[in-house]
Order: sequence, then structure tokens, then C-alpha cells
Amino acid sequence: MKNTTLVIMAAGIGSRFGGGVKQLTSFGPSGEIIMDYSIYDAMEAGFNKVVFVIRKSMYEDFKEIIGDRIAKQIPVAYAFQEMEDLPEGFSVPEGRQKPWGTGQAILSCKGIVKEPFAVINADDYYGKDAFCKVHDYLVNVQEGENGKYHFCMAGFILKNTLSEHGGVTRGICRIGEGERLTEIKETKNIVKTQNGAAVLNAAGEMSALDPESLVSMNFWGFTPDFIEELETGFQSFLSGLGEDELTAEYLLPTIIDGLIKTDRVELSVLPSSDKWFGVTFKEDVPYVKEAFLQLVEMGVYRKQLFEEK
Repeated sequence: MKNTTLVIMAAGIGSRFGGGVKQLTSFGPSGEIIMDYSIYDAMEAGFNKVVFVIRKSMYEDFKEIIGDRIAKQIPVAYAFQEMEDLPEGFSVPEGRQKPWGTGQAILSCKGIVKEPFAVINADDYYGKDAFCKVHDYLVNVQEGENGKYHFCMAGFILKNTLSEHGGVTRGICRIGEGERLTEIKETKNIVKTQNGAAVLNAAGEMSALDPESLVSMNFWGFTPDFIEELETGFQSFLSGLGEDELTAEYLLPTIIDGLIKTDRVELSVLPSSDKWFGVTFKEDVPYVKEAFLQLVEMGVYRKQLFEEK
């Protein structure tokens, strides 16, 4: 069986969560954090390595709370995403306060990830179905076939991914023939409405969205050659920075959309009907804790998720 790695992006600061490190907050009945459940589902699906993308300042706390414990279950490695990690000839704009987004997060895995890999957010619960589908895709994908990249994405139903407590960012997808992604648009401030979902703009105006449409939750399946693509693209991104240099981000949905528009990738969308949940705002915490408790009561997970080894 082909080796596959799960890359977990956990370097985000989580400012809307109220200043805490939301990736390390307990939600399960025995103190589990959201990543515990993702790793458990990934191992069950067949992934055999985990790479945590974190900031160096998080390392000691991260190892103590989850890293050392998970290393007893599956091989673990770390990649570090720092704002200052830039190609030669570039420097951090004065006043910038955070790293450069999800594209830079995966680029930080260069030299660490050398096999087909999935990418997820640390603070999202995706359900079991997506891990199985993405793993099955990765063990069968042929790197560079037909001169194109061949990637996949777990697609989630928009109405299943919204928060009761504020706007969220989602990659709105357009799907074409053969379940191929034809466009992805990173869309900010999507809110739950009485009729489903809408984008709320700065003027307070609502633009309705189809609540049944598929969205990206940053659950991707890539081949390792994508990391080289990210390296080249990051330099182009930095060269094009303008007035938004303090906030601009090198984002996976935007990168993928560019590859689609230049006909350089065939990206299969693997729909999941599982209910997503996650923590964007601190007000989401009680709901997420209750959701995990219900999954345990239904027998989806054990109360003590991992058995001691």
C-alpha cells in the first residue's frame, strides 16, 4: 500500500476565538481536542504519518498537549510556518503581523512530505467519510499524468458548514463534467440566514448563496510535486504585493483556481454529506463539545478516543 501523509495546518493565530490557542482547546469527553478526532479518522482510513504545521513559539505547548501523545499512535513530524520565512530577496513589510496563509503553510513542508498527502485545518471536524474518500484517491493517483497535476478535494454542503455566531470564509465551488472542479472562489463573511446562506458586505447588504452548493473546507489531496509549484508561485505572489501587503495571503483556493484557469490541473471533487463543525468564534465552543458528546453516545467514537500504547 502506498504511503500517505496527513498534513494539519495549526499555525493560525485564531484572533476571532478571543486570543486563546483554539487548536489546543479540549472538546471531547476525555479532554480530546478536534485534531484528535481528525487523526483518529485519518488513521482508520489508512494514513500512516502526520505532519503538524505550527509556529515555533507553539512547539513546546503543542508537543505536551498533543504531539507526544499522538507520536505513540502514528509517526509524527513538524513543519514551521513563520512570517519571516521568505525567498531570498524578499523581506517582511513593516507592520505585518501574521504569516502568509495556507499556501505558505504547505510550502513549509518542503523536504518533510515526499508522498501523496492530505491537508486539513486543525480546528475543523470533517467526519469519517472525507478521510476515506481522499485516502482512496491518493493511493491510486498517478503523479503528472497527461502533463497535469491530479489533485482532489473533499466538498462539503454549504449549509452544513455555517456558524450561528458570525461570518465565515469558504471556497465556493463550481463543479463541471466528471465531478471536476472548474472554479473555486474564496468568499469571506458568509452568514447563516433564515433562507439558507448569504454574503454580508461592508455596507451591510446581503447577497444570497445556494445553501446546497459545495464548498471547500481546506480538505485537499495533493501529490508531492505540488510543493515545488507552491515555491515558484510564492515568489510570484510576493512580487505582486501592492497596497494590501500587510494583509495579503497566499491561499490554497486561489492557487488552485489559478491552476484550473491555466488548464494545469484536474481536480476531482469528492462530495461528503457529513456534518462539519468547528470553532471560528468562542461562542461555538458549547455546541462543538455537545456534538462530540453525541458522537460518543452514538458509538461513533470511544469515550477515551485513543487506547494507551
